[in-house]
Amino acid sequence: MMTTVLLAAGSLLLTMGCGNVPGDSAASPRPEDDQPVSTDVGSPPATSTPGTKASPVRPEGNTINPRPIPFEQTEPSADGRSLKVYWWSGVEPCHVLDRVEVKEAAGSVTVTLFEGPSEPDAICVQIAVRKMTTVDLKAPLDDRRIVDGAK
Repeated sequence: MMTTVLLAAGSLLLTMGCGNVPGDSAASPRPEDDQPVSTDVGSPPATSTPGTKASPVRPEGNTINPRPIPFEQTEPSADGRSLKVYWWSGVEPCHVLDRVEVKEAAGSVTVTLFEGPSEPDAICVQIAVRKMTTVDLKAPLDDRRIVDGAK
């Protein structure tokens, strides 16, 4: 009899420990539980969402081991002589725009953004920040295509 009681109690504890007690309405999922939840706060969305503001930045230079980073979107000015370049990055001083290289050709304009940390031992939170910088062109963009030099 003692063995039966212990087995029954153990079975009940295992069932409760899994959080799934048959017939328990509190364990049933609520409609809002079916919604996807993102826990990766360091990853930017694939494309921007309407109304996502970008922080304007200028190249600062003197970063440590700057590396090319891809951009998300470009927006030419009305006269085509400049481009607004948008990308997702992290917070400063871990993610600082070092420089922007622009190579203009007859059929394309290649833009390459370079970022790096400005402090060697900086500690920064992992959060995505949408940034924007303006790039001047030597000639109007016209029908030339824009190429991301980091890809």
